[in-house]
Amino acid sequence: MSGSRLMKAIRVSEFGAPSVLRLSSDVAVPQPGLRQVLIRVHACGVNPVETYIRAGTYARKPALPYTPGMDVAGVVDTVGEGVTAVKAGDRVFTTATESGGYAEYTVAADDCVHKLPDALDFAQGAAIGIPYFTAYRALVHKAHAKAGETVLIHGASGGVGVAACQLSRALGLKVFGTAGTPEGMKLVLNNGAHLAFNHREASYTDKIMEATEGRGIDVIVEMLSNVNLSKDLQMLAYGGRVMVVGSRGSVEINPRDTMAKESSIVGVVLFFATTEEKKECAALLHSGMESGWLRPVVGSRYPLDKAAQAHHDLIESPGAAGKIVLTM
Repeated sequence: MSGSRLMKAIRVSEFGAPSVLRLSSDVAVPQPGLRQVLIRVHACGVNPVETYIRAGTYARKPALPYTPGMDVAGVVDTVGEGVTAVKAGDRVFTTATESGGYAEYTVAADDCVHKLPDALDFAQGAAIGIPYFTAYRALVHKAHAKAGETVLIHGASGGVGVAACQLSRALGLKVFGTAGTPEGMKLVLNNGAHLAFNHREASYTDKIMEATEGRGIDVIVEMLSNVNLSKDLQMLAYGGRVMVVGSRGSVEINPRDTMAKESSIVGVVLFFATTEEKKECAALLHSGMESGWLRPVVGSRYPLDKAAQAHHDLIESPGAAGKIVLTM
């Protein structure tokens, strides 16, 4: 009977350190309900937000025990009632799941499931969801970036950073990226940035300003606001805006820096995207996959039973290069 199938999945029974991510081999395979899709998972992206949720420091806490993971790539196993966009056997990726993605099977709502073109493998498919949808929300829906403007991706070598570089280039922006290692800078240049800067150098902000001939940056996509926000405000052009995508603590800024440029600081959270906004983003990303500019960069790959190590490395190893992915 199909209802009695068991699978391996990571289960979290208490909030805490990465060690709370434990592999269980007798979890029931979930069943797809109305407008839901059951996916055989081949790969699942590991996102910073999942480390905050696991630690118990995030605003929204899931009920315990739970399985983490949102960005899955795999093959449709079965579909629930009312699903028409995908069918059993289709290669797909998700932007969210109902039952958690660090597992051999997951259930997702059909409006969060998108077809994965053959040109991308499953590990790349698992690197699309949150990074690319977040980059699009930041650049298009929140910053209203226009072709010809200059964008700085601050922390451009990680999952969202690479996505933002590729997307910015496709949108006709002048793209600057920062990274913390020579390999990271090379990665940034290979993925759409016109110029790359090392944010570990003391004078890197001066170099960025020189590259704009003193005019400043129109849009900054910021992954580590608690470190960079004050510097960001000083680098903006008139009417510039900082998109806060990530932060790991508080920061002191001088509000006069916003007055000097009539600049704005805007928070970005994918959770608040409307169905229409998600559809628009999915359509643009799909065209990016077809035309070839959307090419997720996969960094380290870990088997499912090494999820705790993946969480540890995501937070502790600076100089990210591409997206961390769990493979099944």
